[in-house]
Amino acid sequence: MRLENSFEVPAPPEAAWALLNDVPRVVPCLPGAELTEVVGENAWKATVGVKLGPIALQFLADVTRQDADEAARQVELAVKAREARGRGGATATISSSLVEVDDGTRVSLVTELDLQGPVAQYGRGVVGSVAAELTRQFAECLAERLRTGEDAPSSGQAAKPVGGLRLALRGIWSSLGRVVRRG
Repeated sequence: MRLENSFEVPAPPEAAWALLNDVPRVVPCLPGAELTEVVGENAWKATVGVKLGPIALQFLADVTRQDADEAARQVELAVKAREARGRGGATATISSSLVEVDDGTRVSLVTELDLQGPVAQYGRGVVGSVAAELTRQFAECLAERLRTGEDAPSSGQAAKPVGGLRLALRGIWSSLGRVVRRG
């Protein structure tokens, strides 16, 4: 499944590029995510908590930077995630590119996502809407970090799982609003 999202941040491309390539600083901006280990310069481990109604899923993810072209401001990450209790998994390739715009930088994300096992049944129908909402929240966090230069407070506790049902409903509501406005 291919997901395409974009957002703008109020910072020059150089600042946005530096932040987006600092994975330990970026992971806390992903709703429900927590960095658990820095494996190397281009490899990390993280957990991502997702709650779909009464079903709580905990993903263990290996993230690898496969390619980075600083001159073109493009980077590609590979993610392999497995649900901690064996209820499936996901693989993704996330390609990011940055371009300068009038008020800052436009970040474009293209994700090739493959859900496997029972987890695919939980969310396949709402993945696009949920991804759009997660991207919105991610962009707000990045914009705030670029504005203030500060990281989110480190509380030492695990990230709160992101509520997939609430996100899905918000995404569906947003999609309906676009259809009504077009109609």
